[in-house]
Amino acid sequence: MNVVTRFAPSPTGLLHIGGVRTALFSWLYARRNSGRFILRVEDTDRERSTEEAVGVILDGMQWLGLNEDEGPYYQTHRFPRYREVLATMLKAGTAYRCYCTKEELEQLRAEQLARKEKPRYDGRCRERREPRPGIEPVVRFRNPLDGEVIVDDQIHGRVIFQNAELDDLIIARSDGTPTYNFCVVVDDMDMKITHVIRGDDHLNNTPRQINMLRALGWEPPAYAHVAMILGPDGAKLSKRHGAVSVLHYRDEGYLPEAVLNYLARLGWSHGDQEVFSMEELIAAFDIKDVNKAASSFNPEKLLWVNQQHMMRAPLARLATVLRAQLAHLGIDCADQTLLEGVAAVQRERSRTLKEMAENSRYFFVDEITLDERAARKQLLGEGAAALQKMQQRLQSLALWTAELIHQQLVELAAELGVGLGKVAQPLRVAVSGGTVSPPIDATVALIGRERVLRRLTRALEWTRAAAPGA
Repeated sequence: MNVVTRFAPSPTGLLHIGGVRTALFSWLYARRNSGRFILRVEDTDRERSTEEAVGVILDGMQWLGLNEDEGPYYQTHRFPRYREVLATMLKAGTAYRCYCTKEELEQLRAEQLARKEKPRYDGRCRERREPRPGIEPVVRFRNPLDGEVIVDDQIHGRVIFQNAELDDLIIARSDGTPTYNFCVVVDDMDMKITHVIRGDDHLNNTPRQINMLRALGWEPPAYAHVAMILGPDGAKLSKRHGAVSVLHYRDEGYLPEAVLNYLARLGWSHGDQEVFSMEELIAAFDIKDVNKAASSFNPEKLLWVNQQHMMRAPLARLATVLRAQLAHLGIDCADQTLLEGVAAVQRERSRTLKEMAENSRYFFVDEITLDERAARKQLLGEGAAALQKMQQRLQSLALWTAELIHQQLVELAAELGVGLGKVAQPLRVAVSGGTVSPPIDATVALIGRERVLRRLTRALEWTRAAAPGA
């Protein structure tokens, strides 16, 4: 079988992590089986669909690297095809026109509820042949009245639905526009979808769609309904948990492969392995291994996975993202060597590229501000004396390397008879503005000779101005 999967989001809201995981599972299954992955935008809800949401879907899929083999297709572009299939079904008798008014349907519902029955259309127009003047009819699918629909779900197992419990679904509104379930059926048939992987909130739609596909003479695809993602508190995922646009994670400095790695592990596992490359995910993934229970979103675990990918990523790749994050802070840096160097020394200390950028300003700017508390603790008294001697040593260096800078620190500490920290910490405050940085020799080397010597001069000016009796 040539496997064909699809991701079919509705642009009525932003593409968030629940949708991304569904897209990922569909993409992985197609890639694992050397199949095709189709992107289809289900935009028939024209009142709620927005161009902004479509843009987020396309941008999000591109950022994630979930490249489609076909598409994107848009349902609003396929209305002539839907009308063609509707006409075929009306002619074949697998669909019929329903002239019931809204008031009649509301009365039917009220009567059924009063009898404590499940509200459903009673089929009163199934055999109607004559139109009702002044009423534009809807079109309903003529669902079988008896028998059952068996869904051999690849995650949930066998699920059986009784046809007697399924009423005749509206497949075209009175203005002629097709409805969601009908469009899905025609699209899946025309695009020859072999595997439908989607959220389990669609499971109850499946028997209706299977019946329509069979009425059209088409063998239904295999179905796999993925359980929802819950918040850490077990409640439905909301914005406070992370149900935000997937592009939020791009803007926050996550790597797309880390986001996908984390989402793949929500409900799916492969032994005890936690960190996967995309190649490893493709090789290991099978939809049948997905758990049918809901999973909980853990922001801290996502941060951990992201850092693991940062540790493994090529420095050139980190430098590209770091540069973009610095640009958001108003810092423009085109020095690839500096960007890669900062990424190398900071990635163990950062969980996102945004965090790395925010903690690395002093590598890229000409002017820094000394933290008053840190400066008073480290740059007065013995600290000032150590800093002045270190300035003299650094000025005389022929080569500006971390190794030679480290050697000067060790020699000065021995000369003064103090621990290395008594020399390194005043230097750190003077060149970074605070008490936290990567190893001081690497930090000084990356900041560069001119900036370091200028900052040391200004720090010593501060010590003279702040010294008691100054």
